[in-house]
Amino acid sequence: MAQISEAIYTHGVLKPRTDLGLREQQRVRIIVESIEDSFGDREAAVARLKAGIASMQFFSNGQLPTREELHDRT
Repeated sequence: MAQISEAIYTHGVLKPRTDLGLREQQRVRIIVESIEDSFGDREAAVARLKAGIASMQFFSNGQLPTREELHDRT
């Protein structure tokens, strides 16, 4: 079972902020990701998103179709 939880590193020990529901002496695999460092990653992701949006064309460059052309009633 995989779960994500925050922890605080104090005096060489990782202390989870919530109960992990583990039994005593249970072996686990951890991946450590610093929360403060990930803020730069989010800023870069937002910058890429904004650049992608800016490059999109949301408006037609030509004449818009008439109502009759949109609702072909033949």
